Amino acid sequence: MTNLDIWTYSVVGFTFAMYIGIAIWARAGSTGEFYVAGGGVHPVANGMATGADWMSAASFISMAGLIAFNGYGASVFLMGWTGGYVLLALLLAPYLRKFGKFTVPEFIGDRYYSQTARIVAVICLILASITYVIGQMKGIGVAFSRFLETSYEMGLYIGMGIVAIYAVLGGMKGITYTQIAQYVVLILAYTIPAIFISLSLTGNPVPQIGLGGSYAPGGGEMSLLAKLDQVVTDLGFKEYTTQVMGSSLNMFAYTLSLMIGTAGLPHVIIRFFTVPKVRDARYSAGWALVFIALLYTTAPAVGAMARLNLMDTIQVGPIGSEEGNLLYADRPEWFKKWEATGLLQFEDKNDDGRIQYYNDQNEAFAEKAESFGWKGNEMVKVDRDIMVLANPEIAGLPNWVIALVVAGGLAAALSTAAGLLLAISSAISHDLLKGVFMPRISEKAELNAGRLSMVGAILVAGYLGLNPPGFAAGTVAIAFGLAAASIFPALMMGIFMKRMNNAGAIAGMIAGIGVTLLYVFQHKGIFFIPGTSFLAPEMGMGADWFFGISPNAFGVVGAAVNFGVAFIVAAVTAPPPEHIQHLVEDVRVPRGAGEAVGH
Repeated sequence: MTNLDIWTYSVVGFTFAMYIGIAIWARAGSTGEFYVAGGGVHPVANGMATGADWMSAASFISMAGLIAFNGYGASVFLMGWTGGYVLLALLLAPYLRKFGKFTVPEFIGDRYYSQTARIVAVICLILASITYVIGQMKGIGVAFSRFLETSYEMGLYIGMGIVAIYAVLGGMKGITYTQIAQYVVLILAYTIPAIFISLSLTGNPVPQIGLGGSYAPGGGEMSLLAKLDQVVTDLGFKEYTTQVMGSSLNMFAYTLSLMIGTAGLPHVIIRFFTVPKVRDARYSAGWALVFIALLYTTAPAVGAMARLNLMDTIQVGPIGSEEGNLLYADRPEWFKKWEATGLLQFEDKNDDGRIQYYNDQNEAFAEKAESFGWKGNEMVKVDRDIMVLANPEIAGLPNWVIALVVAGGLAAALSTAAGLLLAISSAISHDLLKGVFMPRISEKAELNAGRLSMVGAILVAGYLGLNPPGFAAGTVAIAFGLAAASIFPALMMGIFMKRMNNAGAIAGMIAGIGVTLLYVFQHKGIFFIPGTSFLAPEMGMGADWFFGISPNAFGVVGAAVNFGVAFIVAAVTAPPPEHIQHLVEDVRVPRGAGEAVGH
């Protein structure tokens, strides 16, 4: 066992023991504790737990990888997700907390005075959440398979077991306090390596400042970004600081889809039901933004520096010179270990024993490469999801830092998986079982049903992680599109349109999620590219895309369809009862907000 193995097992083992210990301490004893942690979580603590719930494996592992390979274009994730939290804080969180219910489908069922609306909301919630949780399962499998030297499948089983212990035992109460610990782990794991690498590349320990600073190894004559632009364009890749993902319209649609999808994700919304007062819901959202910003402002620096380190590792001398490329036999240890996972693959196309890594799709550079004796890009696979995990190794950081990054990646995946699984189990036990089929079920029986539903959700999520369906295998960004197209419009109209009735809301949700799923299935052959990031594939342009909008970004179109259908149907059907219209007005009135829920 190597020194790195000892560090990794020790750090990961310590964090897992901490999560299990918290779960035992915070065991839920009532449905209130299982669903909303008893409604007594402090806003700062809830903000930290929300940050961990939100910053998934996609944020921790994949986002910086997307930024590393898509440059400026990947800013859609930073803008979309952060903007979504602003929408959530201003337009949804306080009003939903004032309504005083346990789950999003329960709000929709009561607001639209319809069990059918509640059932449709449950279906939409499960579709979005299951799609999202598949990405977390891949994150767990990737981290385990590389650093704990287990198979992807075994890593997934271990992750499922850990989640089962603290989520089934503690429900929202156990998940909340576990997520606070997970946030501390993941933010340290993300920022400490970034500080080390920024210091070595720019001489500045603050990554956010270092990104715009000078490239220190070059003597400060060139900025870091200018150096990166030079390195990638010299090898035929697009300029890092100007490349975009598809058309400008697609960038706009993608950003907006992520924004409203964020505001409509049920596992995030449910966190605002855990605080004591309506005012605390706003404070929680504000604190969550602060905690999220620590990682999100660091991610561009991590992505850029990871890309530069990777290129410099392979291109060790002047382009085209005999010694310009790294000898495959001299590849570093981290390269060999990632090759063993299959996430990094090399093919010696010209039999010279050296690694040529360049863009062979660039015709102008391909001609030049041919004159060097190169016969194609030999890095035939560089999975974007390895960049954050491999970056400390590439940079030669201490083993304890590498071990901390592994623990952070697992914490990010586990924390979000737990929140998603709770949202799914709550929808089944509280909204379907108690709300529809067995309204007189006892609290103890409902609590047991909630735990049983959680076990079932974990098993289904694990199965889908091992055998992902075609429409969800490539990306968790689809989950945001599904939430944007179905849940967000129903919540917005429920809060701000007292004349919106149940027929309009039901028709809107079905139309929105239906058209989005249809578009995704129709274009999955274009959309999913094997071996690309589980957050989003490399953006090409489908010939039959609707106005050039990719399936990842189509949620905003689905949302527009939802709103449009809902307005039309509501206009030709009976308005809501008077007491429902008064209820909507009461929810929006700031004065006496606490009185609506007995505070």
